[in-house]
Amino acid sequence: MHTEEKPFACDFCYKAFSQKSTLKRHLQTHTKEKPFDCYFCNEAFYRKDCLRTHLFVHTKEKPFVCDVCNKGFSRKPHLKSHLLVHTREKTFVCVVCNKEFSQKTNLKKHLLVHTKEKPFACDFCYKAFSQKSTLKTHLQTHTKDKSFTCNFCNEAFSQKSTLKTHLQTHTKERPFPCPFCNKMFPVKWSLKTHLRMHTKERPFACDSCNKAFSHMHHLKIHLLMDRNERPFACDFCTKAFSQKCNLKRHFLKHTGEKPFSCHVCGSACSSKHKLLIHLQVHSNQQDSVCRECGKSFSKRKYLIRHLRVHSDEKAFICNICEKSFRDAHYLQSHFRTHSNEKPYTCDICGKAFTYNQNLKRHSHTHTKEKPYVCEICNKSFTQSGTLKSHLLIHSNEQPYVCEVCGKAFIQRCRLNTHLRIHTKENPYICEVCNKAFNENQTLKKHMRVHTKEKPYVCEVCSKAFNQGHHLKGHLRVHSKEAPYVCEVCSRAFTQKGNLKCHLRTHTEEKPYVCEICGKSFTAKGNLTSHSFVHTNEKSYSC
Repeated sequence: MHTEEKPFACDFCYKAFSQKSTLKRHLQTHTKEKPFDCYFCNEAFYRKDCLRTHLFVHTKEKPFVCDVCNKGFSRKPHLKSHLLVHTREKTFVCVVCNKEFSQKTNLKKHLLVHTKEKPFACDFCYKAFSQKSTLKTHLQTHTKDKSFTCNFCNEAFSQKSTLKTHLQTHTKERPFPCPFCNKMFPVKWSLKTHLRMHTKERPFACDSCNKAFSHMHHLKIHLLMDRNERPFACDFCTKAFSQKCNLKRHFLKHTGEKPFSCHVCGSACSSKHKLLIHLQVHSNQQDSVCRECGKSFSKRKYLIRHLRVHSDEKAFICNICEKSFRDAHYLQSHFRTHSNEKPYTCDICGKAFTYNQNLKRHSHTHTKEKPYVCEICNKSFTQSGTLKSHLLIHSNEQPYVCEVCGKAFIQRCRLNTHLRIHTKENPYICEVCNKAFNENQTLKKHMRVHTKEKPYVCEVCSKAFNQGHHLKGHLRVHSKEAPYVCEVCSRAFTQKGNLKCHLRTHTEEKPYVCEICGKSFTAKGNLTSHSFVHTNEKSYSC
């Protein structure tokens, strides 16, 4: 063992081993012998320890527990991978883009993104793939082998994993929760895709324009639109589509096919949405109640509109970008993003808006109307959503927690904004000076520097400011309120910034340094005044 002696050699591949038992185990990889059968599902294994590990799937036993968060795992390697979440250890770095990975296998898969290498080719159609697992899945499209059948509806599948996913449509099981918003998902990849909404991760980038997308199919659609390519053509009327699902939907108009049947009377419908509408005929409360969720409506047209939520049908398609919508009025609103149409104009200031709701919200800035009042502290708000968020302050509820630093927030949008501190993402860029910001609201405030807009006006002296907190600070000049008190000398100030500047007289800190002569100052204004000494300018003219 210590001399590295390996007397037991494999006759198939000449690989050598130090123990006979290890050679026996290795030989099974050549003979394909799997002597250990699972008595639950009949799956076979090379080794007894692999069977033991597999049995945890059925018994739901998770013997490997994380010491940090007590999460359990059925396999030791899964626990090891999970522990990296706590240590943030990412030792495998991509030499192309410096992206870090906690596992070597993930790095290897990632590298194929840069090399565009697709080493796994299909023997039937010569289509190539970057991963072996993707090729295996693809091969089943040729073999048409569908040996996994659903006990509920008899639908057959080529993969056991696909059957498992399908079964959750019957059991309604959703074992994967989102850590940000607690939404549940039936499969892990659905959760992964959903998480990009929170993290704003966009891993799929266009090589031509560098525009990034959160979903691969969004990138594919973008590429087709970029080339004006519509590869899915209708054989009946030559109308073409960039997406196969849109062609399928269109096809039914020509074939008259109605694949969705009513289980009550056998009546057939061309879409799931139409079937759901039809099912209301069999309901005793057909005019107002949804059979799927029990929600009631005052008018049948509202019920019909609501049913699309259950059918996931988006029948209204944009002719320009092919984005689909559940409702016609959503499509009409969407069109304005292409036409830049802003039909809703403010009568007071002339500002135009794409949506009526945005105009209503804006009008409150003129009327000072705040119709939504907090019953606890009587504070009023212009929007109902803002009141809802405010109520969480009284309940001390902060349901949205940052997984990186543990900071909690009362709103999901605040958590999303906070996450950009960790990701260093600044998606909102000023078109004038290219300065980047992590919040759209911060960009809007910044734009006033360029536009010279000062919407916040003092009612006492009419002095205007470009930001609300500047006006608040100014109002203390009139009210003589000075809430910021120096702990050293008890001098009081109207603004926090003035107190900070004053404290430097005690600490003798002088952070503002002249680049020409090296002289330092406690306040930025003093440095600006000093700079005129070098330029021979006069800071104040008569």
